[in-house]
Amino acid sequence: MAKQLYNMATEKPDKMDQEHMLQLKSIFLAPYMQIATGLIGKRRRAGGNMFRHQMDTMSILIDYGYIDSILLKASCIHDTVEDIPGFDMELIRAADDEGDEVLKLVLEVTKADGQNKNEYLRAIIDHGSYRAKLLKCADRISNMISLGFVTDEKFIERYCDETEYFIFPIALEVDYNMYQELIDLVRTRREYLENTGYFDHRG
Repeated sequence: MAKQLYNMATEKPDKMDQEHMLQLKSIFLAPYMQIATGLIGKRRRAGGNMFRHQMDTMSILIDYGYIDSILLKASCIHDTVEDIPGFDMELIRAADDEGDEVLKLVLEVTKADGQNKNEYLRAIIDHGSYRAKLLKCADRISNMISLGFVTDEKFIERYCDETEYFIFPIALEVDYNMYQELIDLVRTRREYLENTGYFDHRG
């Protein structure tokens, strides 16, 4: 299958204009936020919980100028299917008239049972939709920022390697500014490892 080409975003807005404010105002996010509250009890390695991570991912997309109703709704709940045991996907379908499309996008960024992480990320690189790639980049930016509060050095190195190998190509394809931010986040995490002497002492 031929690789689809996207128009990469290269300019990051300084602030939200009137048109985008009105567009955002018309998006009914509350039903999706309510679904996402099911993640409040899911703690994260860096602290906080998975509900906050959903909101953070959405805010990153808005920060980069993406006011797309399906994308923002999916960002609010992108971890629900994977991280809530027995999650009822009908809750997403019934949320509003875009529920089916939102669920389709959530499933695109959800790791299937038995699928390893590398296979999952490779599938997004090769077959992911434009929205799925943007969502995965925003998700990783949020995770990389949180990584600044993690002290497990092997985990940090592994996560940086994964980001370089799988997420950089996705970001470079869809949004150059996201790509630049990810580069900077990886750089600062590797600097932390250097400063701790991790590279000098690892076996």
